[in-house]
Amino acid sequence: MASLGKILRCEASQLLRNNSARCVLSRLQAYSSSPDTEYAIEMACSNIRYGAGSTREVGMDCKNMGAKNVMVVTDSRLSKMKPVQTVIESLSSQGVPFKLYDKVAVEPTDESFKECIDFAKADNFDVFLAVGGGSVIDTCKAANLYSTKPDATLLDFVNAPIGKGLPITHQLKPLIAVPTTAGTGSETTGVAVFDYLPMKAKTGIANRALRPTLGIVDPEHLVTMPERVACYSGIDVLCHAIESYTAKFYLERSPRPTDPLLRPAYQGCNPISDIWSLHALKLTSKFIKRATFNADDFEARAAMHLASAYAGVGFGNAGCHLCHGMSYPISGNVKSYIEKGYNPDLPLIPHGLSVVVSAPAVFEFTAPACPDRHLGAAEALGVDISNARKEDAGKILSDCLRNILDELKVPNVLNAVCYSNDDVKTMVAGAMPQHRLIKLSPREVHEDNMSELFEKSMKIY
Repeated sequence: MASLGKILRCEASQLLRNNSARCVLSRLQAYSSSPDTEYAIEMACSNIRYGAGSTREVGMDCKNMGAKNVMVVTDSRLSKMKPVQTVIESLSSQGVPFKLYDKVAVEPTDESFKECIDFAKADNFDVFLAVGGGSVIDTCKAANLYSTKPDATLLDFVNAPIGKGLPITHQLKPLIAVPTTAGTGSETTGVAVFDYLPMKAKTGIANRALRPTLGIVDPEHLVTMPERVACYSGIDVLCHAIESYTAKFYLERSPRPTDPLLRPAYQGCNPISDIWSLHALKLTSKFIKRATFNADDFEARAAMHLASAYAGVGFGNAGCHLCHGMSYPISGNVKSYIEKGYNPDLPLIPHGLSVVVSAPAVFEFTAPACPDRHLGAAEALGVDISNARKEDAGKILSDCLRNILDELKVPNVLNAVCYSNDDVKTMVAGAMPQHRLIKLSPREVHEDNMSELFEKSMKIY
């Protein structure tokens, strides 16, 4: 761990020397206040505890919260593994009563959300504790949200236009998240994502009230992560960081909220999120390959765990855009694709894979809107941009991503996961309603643009 600390100190000093701060200041000066556009940003993040073995403290955390009945949320595979066993031992040692829910679905749906919500409603839980990846943590967030507002329907808080997008004004219970993958950053964010089966596309709930009270980032939990899980969760970090750094600038977002309560969690790129997103990119560039192919490389996997949390703070306040918006119908319309390291009986396109398949095409499309940002992302990933031209920004970043994906042995995207041009119309129909995401694109996207992006994503090599 000493060497990791040295790496982090070095990265932090390099980031301070980066000219991104000057770039942000110049953009701030370029905008005049308008009653129609945003003028403020609001930083929100969970408390984070980082350290190998820190999960053993969770029983004391629950006891300190005065917990009398904890709902522990996980999935059937993890329920038999060390992370959950450590949590149960810690709760038991402190005499904290709990009940275990271990039926979370990998890539949860509205139906699996409802099953967990019904379990939560059937008892009087005063603390929620999620142990798992993003699917588990997001499901636990939903159980907390709807069990504390039992008269609400599922779509009440789901992002518009798919749901009603109502503000969350009621008090939720404390939630502790113990992530066992290095990817989603869900331990830091107020976002919960699920497959909405009637649409065959993902959607979600985004509100600061969903943020975990505490995220326990314990790198000991990553040692058993399969290779492809490490790969695709790491790729999710990569896309979180690039999308949040290249999102629409927050002062360009409209309409301005009439009440601070209505300010969205996804606000557009901003000088606070930039710090976290760029730092996540630098760490990911150095460690994703080692973390993917070397399960015993504790330093690399621990670094990716931190990168995931950093990117979570970045995109949790800035937001993602087209790659994530396009990923929702890609994963929601899965046909027969089976990924190694996941359930061999369940067709599934891992979230990180569904996100990155469009990334090269997306960043070539968005680069003309903010070429300096795209070049900055490429530089953070190790590209020498000293002689780069702004008009080449999209190609430079996209070629960088292609090299990374090739090194990580990522399939040749949409064709490789059983899609063809015949599916483009369905994909576009699932992506266009994802306003929370696609409206943060720095370049406005219409249906014809979206069709072209899906077509260009059929192959990337």
